[in-house]
Amino acid sequence: MIKFRISEYAKQRPGIQMTSMVDIMFINLLFFMALFVYFHFETELNISVPKAAASAESPVSPEEITINITQEGRMVVNQKELTADALTDLLQKTARLYPGQAVILRADEKTYHEHVVRALDSCAKAKIWNISFATTKENA
Repeated sequence: MIKFRISEYAKQRPGIQMTSMVDIMFINLLFFMALFVYFHFETELNISVPKAAASAESPVSPEEITINITQEGRMVVNQKELTADALTDLLQKTARLYPGQAVILRADEKTYHEHVVRALDSCAKAKIWNISFATTKENA
């Protein structure tokens, strides 16, 4: 068998440790997958909320329930369309478990007032009084 002599140049070349790089990339992938699962912001619906001059941005907490009300009056919570009775049941169960439950009403700017009142009525039946309305900041 022929033995080739390894030159001094080949002996001194740096090598890349692929195992460490794969581990780091896998950890990054897991981190971003977990972050994506917990990133829950109800913007999937095509709702244009009204503008307000005095609106202030508030941080979204996981304890809040966001009720989206479309222009046609459909109520959507966690990508599920609910009737007024189903919404009331959901809010009552949640209020029993979490007494200080917060609710954000995110209604389209062209939604009739009666649809918003139906959602407010469901909150009142569930004895939830911590209610906020979603708006966007008005450009000055």
